[in-house]
Amino acid sequence: MNKTKSGISFFEKYLTLWVILCMLIGILIGKFLPAFPQFLKTLEYSQVSIPIAILIWLMIYPMMMKVDFTSIKNVGKNPRGLYITWITNWLIKPFTMYAIAYFFLTIVFKALIPEPLAKDYLAGAVLLGAAPCTAMVFVWSHLTKGNPAYTVVQVATNDLIILVAFTPIVAFLLGIGGIAIPWGTLILSVVLFVVIPLAGGILTRIHIIKSRGIDYFNKQFIPKFNDVTIGGLLLTLVIIFSFQGEVILNNPLHILLIAVPLTIQTFFIFFIAYLGSRKLKLPHDIAAPAGMIGASNFFELSVAVAIALFGTDSPVVLATIVGVLVEVPVMLTLVKIANNTSRWFIKEERL
Repeated sequence: MNKTKSGISFFEKYLTLWVILCMLIGILIGKFLPAFPQFLKTLEYSQVSIPIAILIWLMIYPMMMKVDFTSIKNVGKNPRGLYITWITNWLIKPFTMYAIAYFFLTIVFKALIPEPLAKDYLAGAVLLGAAPCTAMVFVWSHLTKGNPAYTVVQVATNDLIILVAFTPIVAFLLGIGGIAIPWGTLILSVVLFVVIPLAGGILTRIHIIKSRGIDYFNKQFIPKFNDVTIGGLLLTLVIIFSFQGEVILNNPLHILLIAVPLTIQTFFIFFIAYLGSRKLKLPHDIAAPAGMIGASNFFELSVAVAIALFGTDSPVVLATIVGVLVEVPVMLTLVKIANNTSRWFIKEERL
């Protein structure tokens, strides 16, 4: 995939634009070709859309191959950056997302968002808040000159925590919000969209590196999947928006309203991790990725679980997609902030 001078790919840099285009295409399909989403509804098993499940695997599987879990052996060399990552992602982020989203969606915007929709949007925000980023962190780390070895450790340990923490946190926060939780479907969605692609990614990585070497894996094998990941995301969004057309057309302002708490949460979490790293006197090449992991979201997982739990036509799914819309422009802003404040930190040290 071609890279811009900033180091981020063309498709990644303009992801928000592609999402908007997919939204328009999906809405037009839903309005003028209603038989298409109706047909897709017949291709479901246990509330999981099979076509969307396949597309989501295309998104998530390449991400899991990038993570080198053997790097975890280096955890003990400098664990303070990992403490920042773990505490921010799992003890702070899900709960501040719930609080900020609840405040705006149900109180500040009460006159603009009907209560049932506000509850659904809150559920979508919860799913985003409980899924800190994985793959895109490598991009943000690169753009902030982050320590690549340490970033891999941060992401690897984060993915392992997702396996055990995501389900209970989501169930707890949705329960507080008064939303019924189908535990079986929630666990199934985590198995489908985390456990299986994670296991597949690990096995593929081991096999390719063993047979062809690490240089071939990083420089030739992994790049083959870049367009596949973005393509899977965009096709998934077209399908989702074909179901979401009525909700969007009836409530176009809601997309902007949902974006408000998501954007505030992103900045808030970034500065918690970033300034916390500064307080611990961590180098900038560890602090910046720590902030990015917390600020960014594993929106592919959030969208997948939202679909599995609530269906493709649910407003919950729409809220998770707004997370995709705001992700790149907000994160690029944080990249600039991190790069312009590197002088706040001590000199870099390597893991």
